[in-house]
Amino acid sequence: MIVRNKTRGVKVGDIVIGDQQPVVVQSMTNTDTADVVRTTMQIADLARAGSELVRITVNNNEAATAVPEIRNRLAQLDCEVPLIGDFHFNGHKLLADHPECAEALAKFRINPGNVGRGKKRDDQFASMIETAARLDKPVRIGANWGSLDQELLATMLDENAASANPVELSQLYRSAVIRSALESAQHAETLGLSADKIIVSCKMSRVQDLISVYQELSQSSKYALHLGLTEAGMGSKGIVASTAALGVLLQQGIGDTIRISLTPEPDGDRTREVIVAQEILQTMGLRSFTPMVTACPGCGRTTSTVFQQLAENIQTQLRDAMPVWKDKYAGVENMTVAVMGCVVNGPGESKHANIGISLPGTGERPVAPVYVDGEKTVTLKGENIAQEFQDIVQRYVVDNYSKAASN
Repeated sequence: MIVRNKTRGVKVGDIVIGDQQPVVVQSMTNTDTADVVRTTMQIADLARAGSELVRITVNNNEAATAVPEIRNRLAQLDCEVPLIGDFHFNGHKLLADHPECAEALAKFRINPGNVGRGKKRDDQFASMIETAARLDKPVRIGANWGSLDQELLATMLDENAASANPVELSQLYRSAVIRSALESAQHAETLGLSADKIIVSCKMSRVQDLISVYQELSQSSKYALHLGLTEAGMGSKGIVASTAALGVLLQQGIGDTIRISLTPEPDGDRTREVIVAQEILQTMGLRSFTPMVTACPGCGRTTSTVFQQLAENIQTQLRDAMPVWKDKYAGVENMTVAVMGCVVNGPGESKHANIGISLPGTGERPVAPVYVDGEKTVTLKGENIAQEFQDIVQRYVVDNYSKAASN
């Protein structure tokens, strides 16, 4: 059993991040925020997919002006997902010039490396923090090794060069990211933002660096922590790298909210990053979002692609149904389904699931026994096995979870 590290709870809308609450899934749009229609629809898509927080870029006057309208349009769609404003370079000015934008956002995200230089940096950082404190908005202070505070880095490089025991450059960078985030968070407290309004992140793009930084960060403070491997990459590389890094940290009880920063394929579905985040948490036993499908990988016994297609169809059916099921059928997200391809492990795996089917492998009798809660209930035959099994899954949900929902 994974024991979560104790961090301060931060309320964002109706969601609590930290304080050993369930790990929160968030995502970020990649539309031009000034495009109200496209941004609204992408936010709604991400929320329907299960993103509990959605971050949007606020980089110019047009984007800042659009935020209140986006919030209003989401309300018309009954989409109440909290919005996070992502500010770099000119956030102090945008928040001051567009108070309606500041009000519409549930949280601000500030990168201490992209606030300004010298005295301007201090004044501009203070302006943003004071706005957050006045409006009672939480802030994520997110340091990133790709945009480190250059003055801090220069100071640390000089200190390291003069040290009798200088550290390697990679270690220096990790220390600089941590120091940037924590010193900025502590400064925010001196400016009036309470610790229970601060979330900290230290984004790295290499797995071992991220693990090392967050292990140290979790020992150095009690701020709620946002996890994510920055610039994770595209496709399987991004998924594998993010899973490798976050899996280690989550297993150690580190992390209160996560985002999977996947580079989308051209015209790719942005919701994929939400699904990956959910699947990491669910396969680790930390949360349940959608009934899980167990399916065998296939071998020489399963030359037919029937079980592959059925597994895909069932998984799609379950995920598509969840926006309705989660409100109607309490506990359905914990259901397990097995779609197996031959007699070797088929019956056994099917018995372990709430519902399982063992399809015939190559040379086996053309029948498919179905198991419900460990007991064989029916044997399917003929051309309509797939549809009949999908109907059995639907009936199981109605029969076993509707009463729970009404309690």
